[in-house]
Amino acid sequence: MRASTVTLNLLAVLGVRTDAFLSHNKNHRQIVSSFTSTIYAESTVSDASTDSSKPSVKNLGLLTFDLDDTLYPIANVVVAANAGFVTAMERFGFEGVDAFDIVNTGKEVREELHAIDPEKAAGLTHTEIREMAIRREMERIILARKLQECADDWATPLESLSDIVRKPAEQWAKGAVSESVVQQVLTAWEMERHHSAERHIFPGAIDALKKIKEEHPDVIIGAVTDGKANPQLMTFTLASYFDFCMSWEDEQGSRQKFFRDLNDVESTPELTWIYDAARHKYAILKEAQCAINAAKTPAIDDDNDIAPKVWPDSYDDLAWIHVGDDLAFDVGGSAACGAKTILVELSKSLGQTAPFRFDTSIEQPSWATTSKSELEERIRMNEAARELVSVEINTLERLPIAINQILRDEE
Repeated sequence: MRASTVTLNLLAVLGVRTDAFLSHNKNHRQIVSSFTSTIYAESTVSDASTDSSKPSVKNLGLLTFDLDDTLYPIANVVVAANAGFVTAMERFGFEGVDAFDIVNTGKEVREELHAIDPEKAAGLTHTEIREMAIRREMERIILARKLQECADDWATPLESLSDIVRKPAEQWAKGAVSESVVQQVLTAWEMERHHSAERHIFPGAIDALKKIKEEHPDVIIGAVTDGKANPQLMTFTLASYFDFCMSWEDEQGSRQKFFRDLNDVESTPELTWIYDAARHKYAILKEAQCAINAAKTPAIDDDNDIAPKVWPDSYDDLAWIHVGDDLAFDVGGSAACGAKTILVELSKSLGQTAPFRFDTSIEQPSWATTSKSELEERIRMNEAARELVSVEINTLERLPIAINQILRDEE
C-alpha cells in the first residue's frame, strides 16, 4: 500500500524513512468513543471462548504514554504548582509574589534571551526557564528591599534614587541570591506538580491501566515527556504501572537541536530521537524481563544499566503503541519510529487544552511559553501527522479496547 500524500509530507517535517509511515490496513484510523463501544466488542476475548474462536492478535510489547494533558490536565496542575512556588518563596522570606509571576517572568527571560541568542533561547528546557525565573524573582525582591533601605536612610523618595545608587544595588542583589534556596524553591514547585497531577488524574485512567496490565501482563509501560513530570514519582496513582520514564530534558543535545530547528524556517525539526531512546530503554528492560523469566541473572554494566550497552540493529516483533494528546509530538514522532498511535481528545470540560492550544485565533493558555514561530511550525506538523493516527478516543475508559483493536489489525 502506498502512503498517502499527507503522510509523505511529514517527511519534510520529521526527516525519516517512508516505510515508517506505511499503514497495515486501509482503515488505519478509527475512532473509539463512549458511543461506539460495540464497534470493538469482537476484540475482547472471553475466558469462556474456545481456542478456535479466539481472534489472532499481535502481542503488546511496549506501551508508551505522553503525560501532560493525556493522563491529567496540565492547566490545573500548573496552577497548583505555581501556588506551591508562592508558598516556598514565602518560606524563605520572599513575600509578595503572585502565583503566575514565575510564568510571566519565565516568558520575559526567554524573550530577552531570544533577542540576544535565538538558538540558545529556543533550546532552553522548561526547568532552565523556571530556574532563571525563580532567581530573577528573588533578585527583584532583594533589590526592592535594598533600594527602600537606601531611600529610608537618606530620607528621600524611592523614585529619586539615581543610577549611581541603583546599578551597584542591582549587582549586589544578583550576588545575594542563594543557589541552594533557588534549588529548594524549584524542588517545591516540582513536588507540587507531581502531587497535583495525582489529584487531577483523568477519570478512567487508573482503571484503564489496571485492565491493560491484566490483559497484557508482560507489557512494558513507559512515559515520554518534554518536561520533568515522572509517573514513577506519583506513588499513589501511576507509579505501580510504569516501568520507565524518558524526559526530553534527559537528551539535551537532541532536544536543543530540535527546538532550534523548530524555530528556524530553513531547518527540518527531527523528533525521532526521544522515541528511539524510549525503544532502546524497552530493549534493555525486555532483556532483563526475559532473563528473569528464564531464571537467569541479567548482566549489569558499570552505569547500572542492563545490557545491551549498544543500540540494537533491530527489535522484537511485538507491537509498540504510543498514547498522547499532541498530533505533532506524540503521533508524528512515535509513528516515525514505527509505533502505532492512539490520539486522546477528551471533553473540554475535563480541562484538556490540546484541542485549542494551537488555535492562533484565540489567546493561548496563560502558562504557555511557546513562541509565535514555534506555534506556527507546530500547527504545520499537526496537520502532517493527522493521517498517522491509528485510533482516536474521547474517554480513557476506551483505551484498553483501542489497544486490542490495534493488536488485532496488526496481526
